[in-house]
Amino acid sequence: MAKTSLAGRVAIVTGGGRGLGRAHALMLAREGAAIVVNDLGGDLHGSGKDLTPAQEVVREIEAMGGRAVVSGHDVGDWGQAAAMVEQAIAAFGDLHILVNNAGILRDRTLANMSEEEWDAVIRVHLKGHAASSRHAMAYWRDLSKAGKPVAASVVHTTSLAGLVGSFGQANYAAAKLGIVGLSRVIALEGSKYGVRSNAVSPSARTRIEASLKPPPPGVFDVFDPANVSPLIAWLARAGCPATNQVFQAYGGRIEIIGPSNIAVDVRTAGQWTTDALDSALKDRLPAAVRLGDFVEGLNL
Repeated sequence: MAKTSLAGRVAIVTGGGRGLGRAHALMLAREGAAIVVNDLGGDLHGSGKDLTPAQEVVREIEAMGGRAVVSGHDVGDWGQAAAMVEQAIAAFGDLHILVNNAGILRDRTLANMSEEEWDAVIRVHLKGHAASSRHAMAYWRDLSKAGKPVAASVVHTTSLAGLVGSFGQANYAAAKLGIVGLSRVIALEGSKYGVRSNAVSPSARTRIEASLKPPPPGVFDVFDPANVSPLIAWLARAGCPATNQVFQAYGGRIEIIGPSNIAVDVRTAGQWTTDALDSALKDRLPAAVRLGDFVEGLNL
């Protein structure tokens, strides 16, 4: 526990028992933060409950001399998300960092997707990010209004699936793009309270991204989840200037993804006719960006 860039700061990491969440929790702890490791311990599809993964991460943090507690709260439940925030404050006296990372998959083409499959993914990803953020924001707002200094950071987990689409993942992609919008709104609303908000799209080997295979021994593991965690720890610093940004992170590479640009701008005097639109637009439509093209461009 020699590093102190986050000394005295308190963090919640949702989905902190495995994969990216585990790596983030350990990194934040090594940097000096006290950690609430939130994880229901369900399977990839969100079924079941097992606090063992979160408990193991807490033991790892304590073994390195850090402070951590387990949270088994369901972040997709408004009241339980509030209780999780209250737990952090009760356990460590404050809250400074919220890392929204919990997620599940229910992949299926939209024509075959059930309402339950849609609702489950939106609930855990988008509502789970919103509910946790809502209660953390209320806490920081109240501190700020009471005249107390606030230097808080919310880090959201988005995905390339949301930024460019992904076949068979309408629910997941919709949630992940919604998270970008949520992050931007929190950045705008939180600025007067001392709250920053950023979204990170990681490319890492997890239960969700199980197709990313490990390299041979001795070769740098580009898709090790721990490669993303230094960015999370930097965004969590009290003095970090970043807010309202979207990052893509993997291996030793970090990119900042700018807001959507206007690709085509055509104008007419008065109201368009459909024939005029056909003439103006049919040969000027930008090529659709596919996930595979985007990934290839990132050299993944």
